[in-house]
Amino acid sequence: MDLSSLEIFLVVAEEGSVTRAAKRLSRAPSNVTTRIQALEGQMEAIFFSRDGKRMTLTSEGQIFVSYARRLTALAGEAQLALKGARPKPVLRLGTMESTAASRLPPVLARFNDQNPDIALKLTLGATRELAKAVLSGELDCALIATPQGEPGWLSSAGVGAEALCSTRVYEEDLLLVLPPHHASVAAPQDIRLPVLAALEPGCTYRQIAERWIRGGANLPTVEMTSYHAILAQVVAGNAVGVMPRSVLDMLPWRAEVSIHRLGPVDTLLISRREQRSDPLQAFEQIMLLSANPPSMLR
Repeated sequence: MDLSSLEIFLVVAEEGSVTRAAKRLSRAPSNVTTRIQALEGQMEAIFFSRDGKRMTLTSEGQIFVSYARRLTALAGEAQLALKGARPKPVLRLGTMESTAASRLPPVLARFNDQNPDIALKLTLGATRELAKAVLSGELDCALIATPQGEPGWLSSAGVGAEALCSTRVYEEDLLLVLPPHHASVAAPQDIRLPVLAALEPGCTYRQIAERWIRGGANLPTVEMTSYHAILAQVVAGNAVGVMPRSVLDMLPWRAEVSIHRLGPVDTLLISRREQRSDPLQAFEQIMLLSANPPSMLR
């Protein structure tokens, strides 16, 4: 006994006609008749009383119809249960805090809308740690930062960049942020503050700022846990901070600081060359579209 035969039996019982049942099932009438006869033979029972073209259930057919309905319903439940048991494919995405805050919300919303069957796991971190996590297989891909025009940046940080595939998605304007009444800065020697406030050591933005400052000044770095904390220290007059313009534009007190541009920094989407999954490629396409909307591509 197969489910298809049971479904044919139930439709014939509902329609009371092989011809109407065949039309509803998109089958030939002869095929419907053959399947009913085979089912009757298998169960050793007569399910229909045939009066010309009219088909009515016999007493045996009336008993069997309830079992057929229960069997087809149970099969449907089994299919749903099996679908629910299959784990969703997962895209493990790493990202810098700045990109998560200023760039990712609309990208993630669009990705979830277009790929409801893919679970997305987000991990925040600094460039160096994120790149190492991609290489080790802990992450499928990550959004990291490198100074524009410095292709060897990751290798100099101890990351095997030759095993990575990278796609440039954004350009950030990196800024030194200073208290509102600080004199303009043209060189490191012009900074009149005791410390640089930045995120963790693996942060590319911090490393660029430290390299620029130490080209002409000896300014220690104090580690902050967030860009809000960095800006609070700057506004209070305790430190010079570093952050991309896209983040500064989102924060309170942004009008109460002065800035010095450190130059452009690229945001790259990196992944391992040999593991370019379908979920990853779908995410990459959405990212590129967000960075270069159709109006900009014309």
